[in-house]
Amino acid sequence: MITVDLDAEFFWLSLDPGAVNRPKTLSNGQYGMKRGLSRVLQVLDDSKIKATFFVPGRIAEVYPQQVQEVAGRGHEIGHHGYAHENFALLSKEQQMDALRKGIDALQKVCGVRPAGFRAPEGDITHDTTALLQECGFRYSSTLNGADLPYFLALDGTPTDIVELCGTWELTDLPYFAFNFKPAFPSGQCRIANYSSVLSIWKDEFDAFYDMGLNYNIKFDPQAIGTPGRIPMLEGLLEYIKSRKDVWFCTGSEMADFWRSTQSMRQASSAR
Repeated sequence: MITVDLDAEFFWLSLDPGAVNRPKTLSNGQYGMKRGLSRVLQVLDDSKIKATFFVPGRIAEVYPQQVQEVAGRGHEIGHHGYAHENFALLSKEQQMDALRKGIDALQKVCGVRPAGFRAPEGDITHDTTALLQECGFRYSSTLNGADLPYFLALDGTPTDIVELCGTWELTDLPYFAFNFKPAFPSGQCRIANYSSVLSIWKDEFDAFYDMGLNYNIKFDPQAIGTPGRIPMLEGLLEYIKSRKDVWFCTGSEMADFWRSTQSMRQASSAR
């Protein structure tokens, strides 16, 4: 799974709402929409790969043409909150409001009701799964607790929502995001070496490949979309495509595949 989070300036605003008055901070995220996104889309086109883009509703409202272009190129549109909220800091009612407003914005801008949800950077609460079920989501890609899909449970009972986990090492922002205020990262000591990060992503892929696992990597155009980093995405995709029997899929395709395999296993065990 190649996934892209279109966080833009709302990543920084979610860390510090006061950044609304700091154009330099906001420009870090705006770069991703103005310059980085087109490079990411070109690499995906050249590689003939369809990705899943997780989009906050406000991004669709502020950047409608860019989000429409993503959908128009055949990529899946997933839900990523409304204004990139930290769901762990919201009440149940506030979470539902963010979910509904995000759904409405994505439907209005690109005519798509998202099947998948990824929580913005931050966390969720024990209420979130029930809200996702109420809203009709088919899968989530939020948690870090597994490297194969599984069904989320609600009060100990499995739901039909498939969780597609990821890991921090397969996320570009922890390596490359940087800002003075709000301080990110804390202590201000980072930007990672590009070749070392690409090596990590390749090493992780080799291990996932050998074990038959779900390699779910996450990019943000404000991080991966610079002239010096976009070759990392090109090189990674070329490396993955060089291996036999690799299946590139969207989040919905992976969730549906997992759901069908579990149905077959249940039918087989019943016989």
